Amino acid sequence: MSHQRIAPNVSETSNQLAEALAALRTELELPAGYPAEALRDAEAAVSGHTLPPHDFTDVPFITIDPASSTDLDQALFIDRSGGGYRVLYAISDVPSFVPPGGALDAETRHRGQTYYAPDGRIPLHPEIISEHAGSLLAGQTCGAFVWDFELDAEAEFRTVSVRRASVRSRAKLSYKGVQAEIDSGTADPVLQLLKEVGLKRVELEGRRGGASLNMPEQEIVQLPDGGGYRIVAAPSLPVEDWNAQISLMTGMAAAQLMLDGKVGILRTMPAPDERSLLHFKRQTGALGKPWTEGTSYGAYLRTLDAKDPRQLAILHSAGLLFRGAGYTPFDGEVPGSVLQSAIGAPYAHTTAPLRRLVDRFVLVICEALSNGTEIPAWARNALPTLPVIMASSDQLAAKMERLALDTVEAALLVNHIGQEFDAVVISGSKPAKNNGNGNGNSANGNNGNGNGNGAPHGPYGIVQIAEPAVTARCDGEMESGTKVRVKLLDADIATRQITFELIP
Repeated sequence: MSHQRIAPNVSETSNQLAEALAALRTELELPAGYPAEALRDAEAAVSGHTLPPHDFTDVPFITIDPASSTDLDQALFIDRSGGGYRVLYAISDVPSFVPPGGALDAETRHRGQTYYAPDGRIPLHPEIISEHAGSLLAGQTCGAFVWDFELDAEAEFRTVSVRRASVRSRAKLSYKGVQAEIDSGTADPVLQLLKEVGLKRVELEGRRGGASLNMPEQEIVQLPDGGGYRIVAAPSLPVEDWNAQISLMTGMAAAQLMLDGKVGILRTMPAPDERSLLHFKRQTGALGKPWTEGTSYGAYLRTLDAKDPRQLAILHSAGLLFRGAGYTPFDGEVPGSVLQSAIGAPYAHTTAPLRRLVDRFVLVICEALSNGTEIPAWARNALPTLPVIMASSDQLAAKMERLALDTVEAALLVNHIGQEFDAVVISGSKPAKNNGNGNGNSANGNNGNGNGNGAPHGPYGIVQIAEPAVTARCDGEMESGTKVRVKLLDADIATRQITFELIP
């Protein structure tokens, strides 16, 4: 899509938009500045920080992230070894910066995770940790949990260990830059091996029944002149998938370590029920891209092209199959249900401790189990409390992202009321509920609840227009996956209300 403003005067809404986004922070009671005591904890931890005795600074680690990222959790190195591969994956040693039981510890438990608001990031940890001392920045010697994998020729791990060590990243790379180097054949051997191992891990994912849902991403970004915002939609790059496979492998290894040790916390998700699967299969057939017998769910998803409107509708429906994700702690007895069904294996959140609270505890537990040492009491005692903390922060993050996107989408369309657009039906018609509870424009969590005035509505669906990339409610009878023509009836920044009507 174009990165230009959709109308010359859209910047006139920028003040109202900034006010609405600021009000959203207040409305959701999002965390603000760090308490003074927590900042003092962070500053003391950084000034008195001691690096681990094991030295891995001779390993030429690299980081691969979005170009603007400064909170770098992971660094990677891959080499050939014994007919297979050796993968070293360094994860930031965040626990060494957070004194157990202190003010900083309490504040991170209150936050749960980093919140990515369109008008500024709300970090889990103070910037002195998350963007400086604790970030695996190029040229900086840092403490890390280094996962050491020996993989066979098919990239299945044969052995794994984890220990604290000192590391130094050699380069901060971006996904776009790495993809360009790989595509041109000029990539460093480590990056070539990332592709090789990543593709083999994708193959293993298919064999175990796992699936990766590579939806086009929507990102809210501020315009360079500060005069407004835009929504950038782009498909993920192959290198993002390959890199994610290393993270997934680490999470699976962490889960196995904890299951073998009978203590830890898993990220679990039940399999979709038969009724939902049958409905999804029928929908794929109706939309001209049937999911046939003998093709795994994951393999089928990888055949879908998000640029095709019918297949985009299938991708949206696929994302609704897997629900009920949660955190399952255990200590002394393995839980009855351990599977993360979308991954097709037991799994634990492990690789993003700068941005997600639970990873800090998983890393410490896995390091102790791997080396036969005692698990710190502070990590073990916290296990029963983590599911509630993470569920609460996940819900808050999802609500913030949904409402922020609704707000920005309304700003992008406010000058276009009465205009017509080509659209794709993402969700077909259903009767509206007269619950009068407000808005819900985007497909990121929208339930099409109407405009909050308590009045009943007729049938409606969810449509997506291409320029700008906005997804919103549309009144009228429509079928999922079809192309339609719609008219914009309303776009209100303050209420986050967007409504289209179907043009016969």
